[in-house]
Amino acid sequence: MFQKEQQLIEDKIKEYCEANDIALAELKWQAIPFSGEWGFSTSFFQTAANEAKRGKGNKLPTPQKAQEIAEQVKGQLGGAAGISRIEAVKGYLNVYFKTSEYANRVVNEVLINGAEFGRGAAKSETVMVEYAQPNTHHSFHIGHARNTILGEVLARLVEFAGYKTIRASYPGDLGLGVVTVMWMYDKFYKGQEPAGVHERGQWLLKLYVEANQLLEKKENETPEETSQREAYETERRELYRRYDAGDPYARELWRTTREWSLEELREILHMLDVKMDVWFYESEADEPSKAIVEELIAKGIADDERPQGGAVIVKIDEKLGLTKEKYRTNVILRRDGTTLYLTKDLALAKEKFEKYHVDRSIYVVDVRQSLHLQQAFAILKLWGFPQAEKCFHLGYGFVSLPEGAMSSRKGRVVLFKEVYDEAIRRVLAVEAEKSVDIPAEEREKIAAQIGLGALAYSMLSVDNNKDIVFNIEEALSFDGRTGPYIQNAHVRANSILKKAGVTSDKLQGTSYEYELTKQEIELIEQMSRFPQKVQQAAEEYRPLVMAMYAYDLANAFHSFYHAVPVLQAEDEKVKNARLRLVAAAKRVVANALRLLDIQAPDAM
Repeated sequence: MFQKEQQLIEDKIKEYCEANDIALAELKWQAIPFSGEWGFSTSFFQTAANEAKRGKGNKLPTPQKAQEIAEQVKGQLGGAAGISRIEAVKGYLNVYFKTSEYANRVVNEVLINGAEFGRGAAKSETVMVEYAQPNTHHSFHIGHARNTILGEVLARLVEFAGYKTIRASYPGDLGLGVVTVMWMYDKFYKGQEPAGVHERGQWLLKLYVEANQLLEKKENETPEETSQREAYETERRELYRRYDAGDPYARELWRTTREWSLEELREILHMLDVKMDVWFYESEADEPSKAIVEELIAKGIADDERPQGGAVIVKIDEKLGLTKEKYRTNVILRRDGTTLYLTKDLALAKEKFEKYHVDRSIYVVDVRQSLHLQQAFAILKLWGFPQAEKCFHLGYGFVSLPEGAMSSRKGRVVLFKEVYDEAIRRVLAVEAEKSVDIPAEEREKIAAQIGLGALAYSMLSVDNNKDIVFNIEEALSFDGRTGPYIQNAHVRANSILKKAGVTSDKLQGTSYEYELTKQEIELIEQMSRFPQKVQQAAEEYRPLVMAMYAYDLANAFHSFYHAVPVLQAEDEKVKNARLRLVAAAKRVVANALRLLDIQAPDAM
């Protein structure tokens, strides 16, 4: 908020230290929480340590030397507009603002910048976020939703923080699981597929479950059942062989059934307001990855043991000179010439770096793949890609249900569309009772906003590394750490402004010279933190930072709403100042919700 003033003070400090031959360390400024005044602070401990290393400082202990430097600097600063006082305390330089000036600055910054409030300065690096990539020939379940929401929110955060951002999806469209569904459809159900996008995607999952029931060995199975199961297995393997050999019929069957899955995926991404920039497919990475194997052999990174009947391997620990096992030895090409997930991930990374000029690559993949991705990053480093140092795995835990874990093979999954429909049904039941003045069509739109908001926030409000037990009743609550609770802050702010007849954020300026309530102070404090929270969440790759902030901001507004009169304020100037505060709060809540991929309804 006070970057200009901060820079002016910093320039004066640098000028003083240069003139007096003081080895000034980097100045790291921190906000001072409100305690009668707002301000920012920096310390001189590292500068004092630098002076000691140079044999200067009269052999004073570091804390005393830091305080001495802080006092000397303070004596040279003078005053600045909007700053009430400067003090040197225990090695820190504390700069305080006039309360009214700070409050005005925060509210003005929000209202002037609107939807752009909190956006970071443009950065030089390009970031690719890879997410929303379920295997095809399955249906999109609630676990896939966690992956997609985490990835989309991270993409929004790094983009808003100032990075050029590319969204990428890498669906798995190869393998025995895919062929299993193709075989089941071709043998038993050809021509019987449902018509709807979601119905067809969900139906493919049912085929997968049914196929596994036919192919799994049962206890006490009869000789006839064994013979039948083995015949089915032979047919499935033969279809896989035909596909691998490029058989036209098998390839067309694969393309047709694959498209049904992708249609459902694209429809769900549309529902979640996710727009992919790049689509990679496992099937397209297969051939390029084989060429990469030869390149790694030529560079001496991979060892070819095929002449001895072995595979192509990379002894990662040995190549990196590590004495303790960390990454182990990895196969990148089987003895039969087929690639692995690792091989294809290397091919994909090469394309990211060379074709899309990616500086940072973020992989949103479940925690089980942690070692696999660390191995991939290590090989990329051996390969000579500097971007390997900035590859990051955003791992996430499993989503289970109160009744237990999910399993696609057994058909025990909760499909996203089913949860979405149930959430809307429950919200509509409540809305029908308390929002009778809202037209039915509008209620359905609001129900979708609340339902999706509840789903999204339930996936974001838990640390990404932890497992989630998804409970729809808790997610839809209007109290506590939930999406609807945050959305309701936006609704309440909108209601106040609507009653006041305020239709624009561009309200006339009003001073905050009156004594602010503790609720106003906390709300202003929370709003001022938004730009810093954006940067923190983006730099740490932690959507949870923004999820927690949005709740704290909403909580501050709800406290303000219940305790501070706005329309009933006795003084007209106070009323106008509070209306501006409400408008600013509404805007920051909306900005935070947008970054969380949650819509901000005006009524609910």
